[in-house]
Amino acid sequence: MAEAHPVGFQWVMEAKRRGAKVFHVDPRFTRTSAVADAYLPIRAGTDIALLGGVVRYILDNELDFREYVLAYTNAATIVSERFSDTEDGDGFFSGFDPETGTYVQDSWQYEGNEDSSGSGHTAKERDSASGLEHESHGARVDGDTPRDETLQHPRCVYQILKRHFSRYTPEMVERVCGIPQDKFLELAQAWTANSGRDRTGMLIYSVGWTQHSVGVQYIRTGAIIQLLLGNMGRPGGGVMALRGHASIQGSTDIPTLFNLLPGYLPMPHHADHPTFDEWVDSIRHPGQKGFWGNAESFAASLLKAYWGDAATPENDYCYGYLPRLTGDHGTYQQVLNMIDGKIKGYFLLGQNPAVGSAHGRAQRLGMANLDWLVVRDLFMIESATFWQNGPEVATGEIVPEECRTEVFFLPAASHVEKEGTFTQTQRLLQWREKAVEPPGDARSELWFFYHLGRRLREKLAASSLPRDRALLDLTWDYPTHGPREEPSAESVLREINGYDVTTGRPLSSFAEARADGSTAIGCWIYTGVYADGVNQAARRKSRHEQDWVAAEWGWAWPANRRILYNRASADPDGNPWSERKRYVWWDAEKAEWTGYDVPDFEKTKPPSYRPPAGASGPEGIAGDDPFVMQGDGKGWLYAPSGVLDGPLPTHYEPVESPVRNPLYRQQANPTRKSYAHPVNSVNPSPPEEHSQVFPYVFTVSRLTEHHTAGGMSRTVRPLAELQPEMFVEVSPELAAEAGLAHLGWAHLISGRAVIEAKVLVTDRLTPLRVDGRVIHQVWVPYHFGFEGLVTGDSANDLFGITLDPNVLIQESKIGTCDVRSGRRPTGKALLDLVADYQRRAGITPGGHAPAVTTDQDVEGRDGS
Repeated sequence: MAEAHPVGFQWVMEAKRRGAKVFHVDPRFTRTSAVADAYLPIRAGTDIALLGGVVRYILDNELDFREYVLAYTNAATIVSERFSDTEDGDGFFSGFDPETGTYVQDSWQYEGNEDSSGSGHTAKERDSASGLEHESHGARVDGDTPRDETLQHPRCVYQILKRHFSRYTPEMVERVCGIPQDKFLELAQAWTANSGRDRTGMLIYSVGWTQHSVGVQYIRTGAIIQLLLGNMGRPGGGVMALRGHASIQGSTDIPTLFNLLPGYLPMPHHADHPTFDEWVDSIRHPGQKGFWGNAESFAASLLKAYWGDAATPENDYCYGYLPRLTGDHGTYQQVLNMIDGKIKGYFLLGQNPAVGSAHGRAQRLGMANLDWLVVRDLFMIESATFWQNGPEVATGEIVPEECRTEVFFLPAASHVEKEGTFTQTQRLLQWREKAVEPPGDARSELWFFYHLGRRLREKLAASSLPRDRALLDLTWDYPTHGPREEPSAESVLREINGYDVTTGRPLSSFAEARADGSTAIGCWIYTGVYADGVNQAARRKSRHEQDWVAAEWGWAWPANRRILYNRASADPDGNPWSERKRYVWWDAEKAEWTGYDVPDFEKTKPPSYRPPAGASGPEGIAGDDPFVMQGDGKGWLYAPSGVLDGPLPTHYEPVESPVRNPLYRQQANPTRKSYAHPVNSVNPSPPEEHSQVFPYVFTVSRLTEHHTAGGMSRTVRPLAELQPEMFVEVSPELAAEAGLAHLGWAHLISGRAVIEAKVLVTDRLTPLRVDGRVIHQVWVPYHFGFEGLVTGDSANDLFGITLDPNVLIQESKIGTCDVRSGRRPTGKALLDLVADYQRRAGITPGGHAPAVTTDQDVEGRDGS
C-alpha cells in the first residue's frame, strides 16, 4: 500500500501511531514492509493456505466473536446431507462434472433447498462470468432455512468450516507458503486479538490479489475471517480493496464490464431471459428476502433512463433493445477472436493491452488482424504503434507494410482537462472541476461518445429498419456548452441520479424508484448524489469542520453511507457493541435507527421485528439481519450458491507452479477457464513431466514512480529519470545459482515469450523453503513497453491466458520461468529459443494441463 497507494497509506501510519499493529504479507520486501510491525514473505499464489490457517486458528481456539457469529452469519445454518467436502473428495466438492470442468451446485444448498435454490449446472454461468452477477445481486436462498443455534449439528456451517480447514495447520502453512510458523502465529494472534465488542481489525488488499485463478476465493477467505471476528459492518473493520486508479470502483458501478449493467444489474442472457419479467425474476428471486426484491423498480427505471418516452409498461420499457449475452464476451476471448478473424473493429479507451494485458504477443497479433482500430489516449501508446514498433516486427510475425489494421489515434483529454466524478475505493464520489482546456484536438470521453452517438443518429434518422430503433429511441438530449460543444457532465450526473419523469424532480433515494415507468434512474445505487438538484459529490467540507465520519465530503453510494451493512455495528438488540465502537444504533425513544452514519437498515424497523410467514423482499428481513442484500440477511461463511468453484475456499496451486499441491491430489483450480488456442499455452506443473524446465516463480507489481503499463508515467521526465529501465530483482542466492551479475543483464523465458531486464541483486526477495525444497522467486515491474521516454520489455508478455471461473480475470501475478544471464536473442533467434523451451517442456500449441489431476500419473497433455 505504501508503494502503490502512498496517499492513502498515511492513514495506516496514523493508525500505527495510535497503537495499531500493521502486518504485511508479500512475496517481496517493499516500502510497506519497511514500516510494518511484521513482514511475512509468502510464495506467490498460496494466500488461501495462509488465510485458511488463520480460520483454523480461530475455530480451534474458539476465538470467534460468538455473539456476532451466531446472530449475523450463517454459521448455524444446516447444509444438505448430499454435500461432500474437498476433504472427502481429494480436492473436489460434490457435484463436479469432469466433462465441463464445472460444478452442479444442488448438493451445496441449505437443507431442504436442494431442488429450489441451486443454480444447477454452472458451465454456462462460467462463460458469462455469472459468478460476478451473483456476487452483485445475491445468490438465491428460498424461505426459512433450518439452523442449530448450539452450532453442534455436524452439518451446520460452523462444523463444516472446522472440518474443511482442519488440515490448514501452522505446519501446513509453512509447508505450502514458506512462512515460518512463529511468524504465522504472530499474525494469527494479533488478528484474533482485534475482535469482540471493543476491538476491530481491517484487511486491506491490492487489486492484484484478484488476479489469480482462485482470486475470488482469496477475497472470500478474507471475508470469512472478518465475519468470524465480527469485523464486518463496524468502524475500523471490513475488507478494503485498493484499486488500480481513482475510478476503478466507478467503472464497475457504471460498468465497463460485458456482463453487468449500471448498479450491478446483470446483463440478460439470450436463452435464459427472453422477457423482461424473466430477467427481473432472475435478479429478485420471487419469495426471497432482501432489498433485491425491489429489482423491478431498479430495472424499469434504468430502461426508462435509456429510452425515455419510447419506454413504456406496454413494451416492457424497450427491454427488447437490450443486448443479450450469448457466452464469453470477455477481453481475452475477444483477442483470440481477433486472431481468428471474427472481430473487424475495436474501440480502445483507457487501456493499453499491447503491454498492459496478459499474453502481450496474443494482444498484438489480435490487433494486427482487424480492419480498423480506434485508440483514444493521452500519448501515442504501444497499442497504437504495435504494427510499427512492436516486438513481432523484429521477429517477422508482423510486417508493417502488410499489416491490415487501419489505426485511428484520437487524442484524449486528461483528468485535469475535463469535469465529472470519480468513485474511489470507499465508494466515494468526488467531483472534479476542469482546470484547463484540453490542448489541440484532445477531447473528453463524454464529448467523444456524445458526438459519436449524435452523428450516428443523424445518419440513421430516415431509417425504418427495426434494428435501428434502439439507437434512434435513445434519450440523447444532453445540453452542451462552449465552442467545442462539450456536453454538460452535471446533466449526465442528474440522469445517473434519477428523476421523476413527470416533474423532472431529482430523486433523493433509491427507495423512490418505481416499476411503473414514473422514474428514470441511470444507476440506482447512485440515487441521492444529485438530491435536491445539488451536486452532492462536489461537497468539500473539511473533516476538521465536522465529525470523524465526514459525511459532507463528497458523496458515497448508496445513500451517502460510509460503511456498508453498518446495522452490524450494533448488537442484536440494537445497542452499540461498546461505547468505543459506537457507530449506528437503535433509538428506542424515537423508534428509529440513528448514529454517525446513514443506517444501512430500514429506519423504523425495530430490532425485535420478525417477518410474518411468507414475507419476501425487505419485509422478509428480520430486525437483527444486517446483511440486507443477502437472501437470508446473513453474512456468508459458506456460500451455497453464486461462487462457481466451491462454497468454501480451497488451496489450489497456481496454474503454473514448481511444486505439487501438498493439501490435495487435485493440483490447480479444476474449474478455471482455459483457452485451447494455438497462440496460448501453459507451462507444465506437477504432476506433469518437465516442470523443471521452468524452475523459478516470477511475480509482478507496481512501483511508486510509475503507473499501470506506463503509458502516462514513462512520458513524464522526472518519473522516467527515477525509474529509467526495466529490471528484475533476484536474491543473492539465485544470482549465484543462475550466474547473474548485479546491474548486468538477464533474460526471463516462459513458454510464450522471452524478456530481458537489468539485474538488481537484493535481499528484498527471500528464498523460501517449501515442502522440503528451496523455491526462488523473482520480481519484475509491469510498467515498461516500447514507447515513451524510457522503454523496456513488457513483463506481461511472459503470462499466458488462464482465468478465474467466477469473474474471468486473468492469473497475472504468478507464473513460472527460467532465468539466464545476458541479453535475450532477437529476431528469428528469439522465436527459436521459445520453441526450444516448448519442445523441452512438452508444450504443444493450444495444449493445457489436464483440469483433473487426482491421478498421480498424468500422461502428457490433453490439448483441451
